[in-house]
Amino acid sequence: MKRADRHNEIELNLLKHGSLVYLLGGKKVAIPAGQLAIFWAAIPHQIVGSTTKEEYFVATIPLAWFLQCQFPEAFVKSVMHGQVLTDPEPWPRGLDFEMFGRWVQEIEKEDAYSNRLVLLEIEARLLRMALAVCREMQNEQTTVSRYSPIPVAALTHVERMTSYIAEHYTEQVRVDQIARSVGLHPNYAMALFKKALGISMVECLTQHRVAHAQRLLATTDMKIIDIAMSSGFPSPSRFYEAFERICGCSPKEYRQRHALVG
Repeated sequence: MKRADRHNEIELNLLKHGSLVYLLGGKKVAIPAGQLAIFWAAIPHQIVGSTTKEEYFVATIPLAWFLQCQFPEAFVKSVMHGQVLTDPEPWPRGLDFEMFGRWVQEIEKEDAYSNRLVLLEIEARLLRMALAVCREMQNEQTTVSRYSPIPVAALTHVERMTSYIAEHYTEQVRVDQIARSVGLHPNYAMALFKKALGISMVECLTQHRVAHAQRLLATTDMKIIDIAMSSGFPSPSRFYEAFERICGCSPKEYRQRHALVG
């Protein structure tokens, strides 16, 4: 993958051999063979390393469907905060690959029952993974809870708002513009967004902008001030504050640790 990609879907990866290294936002993340991995593909991501030449499974699922499944909140929040999660309790070797192969065959049938079957099996597989992730989080004393049901129509609005943010975060976009893009009152839109994703619109915007800046810091020699402006931040001070809060270091320190260019 020569350039960063992003699309407003949840992505699953599964490798038979070797490993992949993603630059997700601006952080290097290794995905090992045999462990199902999941991440939100709206965060800029790029493959920067691989130890395998074999093909691997990739599945993309709609964001609204993912949220509608009501997986444990800690699992959903981790994905929506830009983390790459791998199953800490992988299935016996070969079982996941058999399932993915069967899903491909079912989808190729292009009938409603086959598609429904695939979605049900993906939901069950992800629920098992989510519970395993949450058991691991509980060992680290992280609170795990569940979302209350959100109407499907409301999730469609949320998906459209996240799509709008993913397309416009480098611009000086405001909350009222995001709400207006889906025909909702700003106050209702903000509440709905927070309930569905566990983060505010402003924080979602900030995460996208910081991820964009991380990638540019790691892959280019652009001046930091130019990176701040091209990432959508309204001022250098807002950029530095947000970057240090999310990354725990300054942009200069981040570049020194993660630069992929000479």
